[in-house]
Amino acid sequence: MASLGALARRIFGSANDRKLKAFQANVAAINDLEEATQALSDLALQEKTVEFRERLGQGEALDDLLPEAFAVIREAARRVLGQRHYDVQLIGGMVLHSGRISEMKTGEGKTLVSTLAAYLNALPGKGVHIVTVNDYLAKRDAAWMGQIYEFLGLKVGCVLHGMNDDERRAAYAADITYGTNNELGFDYLRDNMKYQLKAMVQRGHHFAIVDEVDSILIDEARTPLIISGPLEDKSELYTAVDKVIPDLPEEAYELDEKARTASFTDEGTEMMEELLQKAELLTEGGLYDIENVSLVHHANNALRAHKLFQKDRDYIVKSGKVIIIDEFTGRMMEGRRYSDGLHQALEAKEAVPIQPENQTLASITFQNYFRLYDKLAGMTGTALTEAEEFMDIYGLEVVEVPTNRPIARKDEDDEVYRSAREKFEAIVEEIEDCMERGQPVLVGTTSIEKSETLSEFLKKKRIKHNVLNARYHEQEALIIAQAGVPSGVTIATNMAGRGTDIQLGGNLEMRLEDEAEGLEGEAFEKKKAEILADIEVKRQQALEAGGLYVIGTERHESRRIDNQLRGRSGRQGDPGRSKFYLSLEDDLMRIFGTDRMDGMLQKLGLQEGEAIVHPWINKALEKAQAKVEARNFDIRKNLLKFDDVMNDQRKVIFEQRIELMRMDDVSETVTDMRHDVVDNIVRERIPEKAYAEQWDVDGLEEDVTRLLGLELPLRDWTSEEGIADEEIRERLYHAADAHMAQKVTQVGPEIMRQVEKSVLLQLIDTRWREHLQMLDHLRQAVGLRGYGQRDPLNEYRTEAFALFESLLTRLREDVTEQLMKVQFVSEPPRLEEEQLPEMHAHHVDPLTGRDELADDGDTATLARPKDVAFDAKDPRTWGKISRNAPCPCGSGKKYKHCHGAVN
Repeated sequence: MASLGALARRIFGSANDRKLKAFQANVAAINDLEEATQALSDLALQEKTVEFRERLGQGEALDDLLPEAFAVIREAARRVLGQRHYDVQLIGGMVLHSGRISEMKTGEGKTLVSTLAAYLNALPGKGVHIVTVNDYLAKRDAAWMGQIYEFLGLKVGCVLHGMNDDERRAAYAADITYGTNNELGFDYLRDNMKYQLKAMVQRGHHFAIVDEVDSILIDEARTPLIISGPLEDKSELYTAVDKVIPDLPEEAYELDEKARTASFTDEGTEMMEELLQKAELLTEGGLYDIENVSLVHHANNALRAHKLFQKDRDYIVKSGKVIIIDEFTGRMMEGRRYSDGLHQALEAKEAVPIQPENQTLASITFQNYFRLYDKLAGMTGTALTEAEEFMDIYGLEVVEVPTNRPIARKDEDDEVYRSAREKFEAIVEEIEDCMERGQPVLVGTTSIEKSETLSEFLKKKRIKHNVLNARYHEQEALIIAQAGVPSGVTIATNMAGRGTDIQLGGNLEMRLEDEAEGLEGEAFEKKKAEILADIEVKRQQALEAGGLYVIGTERHESRRIDNQLRGRSGRQGDPGRSKFYLSLEDDLMRIFGTDRMDGMLQKLGLQEGEAIVHPWINKALEKAQAKVEARNFDIRKNLLKFDDVMNDQRKVIFEQRIELMRMDDVSETVTDMRHDVVDNIVRERIPEKAYAEQWDVDGLEEDVTRLLGLELPLRDWTSEEGIADEEIRERLYHAADAHMAQKVTQVGPEIMRQVEKSVLLQLIDTRWREHLQMLDHLRQAVGLRGYGQRDPLNEYRTEAFALFESLLTRLREDVTEQLMKVQFVSEPPRLEEEQLPEMHAHHVDPLTGRDELADDGDTATLARPKDVAFDAKDPRTWGKISRNAPCPCGSGKKYKHCHGAVN
């Protein structure tokens, strides 16, 4: 069958070939326009933007303008940056414009490709968002590509962490806005907590281009963005429960490493009850009694902290803080926190200060945030393995764009060793061989811990190398840019999203930034010529040695991550080589491999230091990876189904808030709510078709006093001959409306309208926060119903809808009660913009509980003080420092040789 498929593809072309063919006519049209476009003066080229906008206003479509617009942006890039888009880059730009994912290999110039679609889609003036994975790339790309846009008369903005609302609003008002996925998502959530339209910073979701789309929409998709506020301190309870766990024997609990879960056995539950009673934490009932739910939660978190999470693998302790190590990138996630009390349990375990928990104020997943856009596109070097998920969840088709030059990299079969020690020794031997030949080597590891282990092996052999621990994005870029120099050895964690090209011989821009800072005119040109000559000599040496050699120290769960690492070699037709070294002790082999493998290798007579190499092993590993990918896809898909339930409700609430903010007068809405409350009171206390003696007059009096704040002769009314519920309802309407009219007369209509709007928005927010907490608890509860043969998703949908109805009922009652009872002193109140509560950002994985943002991380506290005093002892207060400037610590050294040193 495979041969028949191959034959058919040779005759008819693959599906991807047919997609590419559709773009060829436009490529020819753009090339035909090149000569005429080059003949235009700078001013005439710049005026094209105004012309295009006028033509759009007259009814032309963006597709009609595409060939001319692409020709203009290509020429502008040539004049401004000295870079001309290749034909394959034009195809990449068309793929993005069509709302699809453009898969382009590393070194093919994705950053430049984005300018084509961004320019064209910015012409209508609705704003284009270009999404990157970190602040460094957002800032770099906005400054770099921004030169092209600004040359053509477009405004460019960049949203960075630490900006205030005015700066953010200005950035979003630009034609093209660069920013990270986290910043854009959090701005959306914060906007929907504002009390005035003018306070909002975003202006809609027209078109987004997501760089490293697989990293953002797949790897980070299941982790919701959460904004929260602080709750009461429970640190003593965490510490007390933590002391109990080390006393438990192995038979007291069960671990599932695949699912990252830990649970007590029946025997363990009895032991825990005894230990907690001794510690005077369990005073009545059993551990799983309803009154002890909070204690169970703490006990489970303490168990996970001790038995599933390892220091220096999952987290490190630094400066009295527990800092997470990211499983995908191996980076230290300074400030990111596990959620739901797990981080506090780790802090108790490591005896460091315990930070208080937070209450959710607003949340959204990236899946649902990016589905807000009218049109979405993405680009990456590795998307094909996840094509089904992109189509299924986002409706995004993946198009593989061919390379400008054929790939010359040689991908070798994996080598499998019995132990990690043997594997590392083999890698060191290979690196020594490469250094002798002058071949640059990039070694990819899955964690900081593994990087440091390999580094120790190299130090013993006195092999000079760089270790990239991914602490600072700018320094990462500097190291990676120079990883292509002859005999260079660079150890780095997963390469996804670094956004820096490894060029053989070195990177001119990076070296100029580092070595020519402060030089101008002739001195700068002289230095540039020296660096260029040096790079060319080194490039030839590296080419003769075989190009960049990428070594993987183990397979990742996802084939994409392995492909990202491989793709660093062989850019723009350069020669290159890649190989993975594995051992039976690797996580993937240990968790997903078979226990029989070691015995089989022994039977085959595998000696110490020997490896087994065979294409079958590669295929078997890829099948294991495909199974893991499928399992992770199912998990993400299932989580999305649950999140969609909340998302529907979120949209209703957010749309309602915006509608209310747009209205100058909400009195009609408030009156409708008040009448609904009266209807509910009457319906409940005077049932339809009930006799007068069956009416609950006491309850009616109680409700009217509590919710309407009115003392009315209800007993007299209900005892009148022939009176019906309709008349009582009308009298209550009249009494409540008259009471409100009196308040309006007292303070004036303008003040009253502001009070009504303010109360309405604040109470919507309060009730929505409580509702989020209820949904979170419901989510945990319905998971157990699967054991009773009931579908947890259907249960969640039904009960979440009932909770939402209850939210709306309580909201109507709260608004009515507060406005009916509000008291005004003789002087009218001064109404100012309400202050948002203190907020913190979180990005939480619901499976592992990992929270990658928190009090002092990349996108941390959202209400931090604006002015922080400079402190020579605290690098966090120094701000941006030139690499060649004196170090602010006072050492007398340059910053790049002191605190800014690359380790």
